[in-house]
Amino acid sequence: MSLVPLGTVRREPKPGWLRVRLPGGERYAFVKETLRSLKLHTVCAEAQCPNVGECWGSGTATVMLMGDVCTRGCRFCDVHSGQPAPLDPDEPPHLAQAVRQLRLDYIVVTSVDRDDLPDGGAAHFAESIRALRRESPKTLVEVLIPDFQGLRSSLEAIVGAAPEVIGHNVETVRRLSRTVRDVRASYPRSLEVLAELKALGARFTKSSLQLGLGETDDEVRACLGDLRASGVDIVTLGQYLRPSPKHLPVRAFVPPEEFARWKEEAEALGFLFVASGPLVRSSYRAGELFLKARLGRGQRAP
Repeated sequence: MSLVPLGTVRREPKPGWLRVRLPGGERYAFVKETLRSLKLHTVCAEAQCPNVGECWGSGTATVMLMGDVCTRGCRFCDVHSGQPAPLDPDEPPHLAQAVRQLRLDYIVVTSVDRDDLPDGGAAHFAESIRALRRESPKTLVEVLIPDFQGLRSSLEAIVGAAPEVIGHNVETVRRLSRTVRDVRASYPRSLEVLAELKALGARFTKSSLQLGLGETDDEVRACLGDLRASGVDIVTLGQYLRPSPKHLPVRAFVPPEEFARWKEEAEALGFLFVASGPLVRSSYRAGELFLKARLGRGQRAP
């Protein structure tokens, strides 16, 4: 793994293993138009996910609730930060309508941070899950939630809506968390949130770690151990890619063989399922991960 000093802009071309095809195709266009017509935002587009072509082309998407403006400003994320607009009461039914029209078997729902709201938007999030249940009762639902400032009542609202998987991302190792994430986020709080979700009865919990930000192997190992100790069932590891010059630089391009090694180490720790690769993101092939985790626990797939 080659490193560059912190603050240095990496200008050489990305390695070949990070090149992807430009998105396109009939199914991709259908998903894009359906989401646009219902005024739904997706993390696929807002965060410039490299897998958007693969996911939309296969008819899946990760929908982002509560607008496209975040109250936090993490230094790795391309979602706009600032003062968000009021919540849209039509968003939960529009989400449910989109899932029905797209005939999805599995949907991932995430959101921006809404520190401007007393509950962080948890009630709106939970109502969106319930709307999905009413319109598409057979669709499996995964949510990727903010920390809701650690409010137990907000976490209870999410668990009470009964999604199949609840994810919350630590994003990076303990030492780098203050540099990489907004000051209002913290590594210990994220671990507490994940542990609390499990204690409240979440079926499967999930988290994600970005590599290439300057972490050491020992720090990654410690982070994986912290996640297991917090009861996390599913973990994903992927390469950090710099969205723009104003974001943190890439400090290392981690080769596929190192991601394969991390997959083996994580599996040895007892995670039910691990996805690890340069282009892996927290919602990448989420349905497959859930089904394999369920089977790993000895439950029958639907």
